[in-house]
Amino acid sequence: MKNARAFVPLALALGLQGCAAAGLTLATAGAGVGMGAGVEHTMNGIVYKTFTASTNEVRFATLKALDRMGMPVTTDQKSEEGWKLTATAADRTIDIDLQKLSDQATRMRVVANDGTVFFKDASTATEIITQAAQTLQQDQDAARAAIDRNHKRKSS
Repeated sequence: MKNARAFVPLALALGLQGCAAAGLTLATAGAGVGMGAGVEHTMNGIVYKTFTASTNEVRFATLKALDRMGMPVTTDQKSEEGWKLTATAADRTIDIDLQKLSDQATRMRVVANDGTVFFKDASTATEIITQAAQTLQQDQDAARAAIDRNHKRKSS
């Protein structure tokens, strides 16, 4: 019986050795709810978020966010799925794909390559998405305010 108690944890440790990161992800998932809610991280440092906005709206918000962050855009071109943007920051190359899901839904994929292909900077990728989301919200709020002002003027 004593040997069985020692064997079970050892068997579990060997059987689940590749799941340590998954456990860590589950344990820290609640910490990210306040910061960057709705941002999906993969194990390899790629970050995703789906926006309820057109591809052009998300593109312009992303370009503004990159400018505000001091990250020069080196590529801004239409792709089959939507848009492809590339920016630089220090030793990083930032690849951003905007995929049109519908007229009012866009999925953003951000990869911040940290010097080499194998090292990703997920925190920088997350901040780019967070800043783009904030900019998009500000742009939408400003557009709504302008519509409200115009409507009030016509009503008066």
